[in-house]
Amino acid sequence: MNDKKKIGIASDHAGFEYKELIKNEILKTYEVQDFGTFSAASMDYPDVAHSLAESVSNGILPMAVILCGSGNGVCMTVNKHKNVRGALCWNEEIARLARLHNDANVICLPARFLNVDQLKKIMDAFLTTDFEGDRHQRRVEKINL
Repeated sequence: MNDKKKIGIASDHAGFEYKELIKNEILKTYEVQDFGTFSAASMDYPDVAHSLAESVSNGILPMAVILCGSGNGVCMTVNKHKNVRGALCWNEEIARLARLHNDANVICLPARFLNVDQLKKIMDAFLTTDFEGDRHQRRVEKINL
């Protein structure tokens, strides 16, 4: 029986190289479902972002990682889905706070603005921080329309 927690991952062409790199890191701890893209060929980020977000929205996956050039496009796209709280994270503290205070369940990463070391530290902060709950729970419950 596999006791690993499941996590989704996706990227557009700009984030493909980093997606593959961090997927291998994540596989050490998590069972990973890869939503694509599967090459560096130009593609439209909503095509992978919507699929990934649907899995989080429906509770199939508790958490996910998505990358694009700036992180903005994928973040806007995933946040269209109910129960998805995508957070654009560019440093460790933002990633930690996104989990701690906002119960973010999708980390959106700007591939063109991070190096490998930064990416790993940000991912670690996001994946190892638990939601604080308490007063923040009330606020999170007010997010969905």
